[in-house]
Amino acid sequence: MSYDGEAKLNELAVRVHLSGHWQPVDGRFHWGGRISPSTDVVQLVRSGRREVTVCIGEQSAKGRLGEVDPWGGVRVTGVGAPPWEEDEE
Repeated sequence: MSYDGEAKLNELAVRVHLSGHWQPVDGRFHWGGRISPSTDVVQLVRSGRREVTVCIGEQSAKGRLGEVDPWGGVRVTGVGAPPWEEDEE
């Protein structure tokens, strides 16, 4: 289960690369990935802001920002339902 495309992060337009999986140890769904380089997101991280809402279409989920990578991307993680719709296969 994954998503690659446009999203909103606290109303900021961003591009994300996300995936997720069920974690058998705690029985919950864990998702995360990378936000493509964005000066606005880097400013959020450097200002101490870590808790965010990731919105993809009508879906949204609470997430947590990680560190800024050398290329200006930022890691984002979450637990629970992901911010993208599951594909029915």
